Amino acid sequence: MAKHDQQNIIGYIGTYTKGNSEGIYRFTLDTAEGKLSTPVLAAELTDPTYVAISQDKKNLYAILKEAGSGGVSAFSINEDSGELTFLGKQLTPNGSSCHISVDSKKQVLVTSSYGEGVIESYPLHDDATPLPVSSTVQHEGHGPNEERQEKAHTHFAGFTPDERFIAVVDLGIDKVITYKIHNGVLEEVNSLSVAPGSGPRHLTFHPNGKFAYVMAELVPEVIVLSFDSQTGSFSELQTVRTVPEDFKENNQGSAIHISDDGRFIYAANRGHDSIAVYEINQETGKLAFVQLVSTEGHWPRDFSLDPSGKFLIASNEQSGNLTLYARNEHDGKLTLLQKDVQVPFPVCVKFL
Repeated sequence: MAKHDQQNIIGYIGTYTKGNSEGIYRFTLDTAEGKLSTPVLAAELTDPTYVAISQDKKNLYAILKEAGSGGVSAFSINEDSGELTFLGKQLTPNGSSCHISVDSKKQVLVTSSYGEGVIESYPLHDDATPLPVSSTVQHEGHGPNEERQEKAHTHFAGFTPDERFIAVVDLGIDKVITYKIHNGVLEEVNSLSVAPGSGPRHLTFHPNGKFAYVMAELVPEVIVLSFDSQTGSFSELQTVRTVPEDFKENNQGSAIHISDDGRFIYAANRGHDSIAVYEINQETGKLAFVQLVSTEGHWPRDFSLDPSGKFLIASNEQSGNLTLYARNEHDGKLTLLQKDVQVPFPVCVKFL
């Protein structure tokens, strides 16, 4: 049984349920030993590729797929063991949801659907269970990459730091779009077009709310943005490359995360199979390269910094392994600790 305390931190892994994968897995990070436990099945679910944990750590929400439909599922979290108890679910016709976010007050879930190019909002009941979809927005358009941008492909929908807005990233139309929820309905507020063909995928905000960082998938770049929290508008400040100039093989950007102190950005490359580390200029928001480290596996779909900020775990989807690094909080650099932790088709990693 897992034990959740300052030394033993519980985490969860969302997966594709193919091969021998059965759903959401749970593991423990021993911060004293610098070691991960063997993951165990926490919830049997079809393709719970992305999960979100509520700010009060009492609930976990996961993407769900059932018989051609998509949707969301809700669980309660046992604060001692980390065990999950199913609470409820909601389904929609949009079957390719790929990202889920929950606001700090547990009032609403927001999901993005890659295949359909839509975002949806689900109100939450007082008991933390999801109610039926209250609003659906369909994105329109295409980009210059005929294979990957033949139509809209929403890949991320998350709340701004003050939660006044929802930032949505669309890979298919090369846009970052800001929405607000008014009377339960998603309403567009602002839109920024990034470089055609870049295929923006995921976004993370600086804790100060002034800057945001977008991982592009179709080009190996991080896009640095300024953010106006009053208007919900973005503007571009910088792009930085995430793989060496001489790397010409297939590479697709995946996840991007920021350290809690707002000093370092981490960005994952699938194909080059690495994580790029950058230091953030606190005045300008711009990035300076620090390090490029192997993920010791193939196709790093996501990664996560633990709550202490002293460790980082990467999930290699195609090689089916987790990689644990020690993180230097002063210079941001990563040092390999463990690479042999097996879990089938891991996608996202979240900590309690």
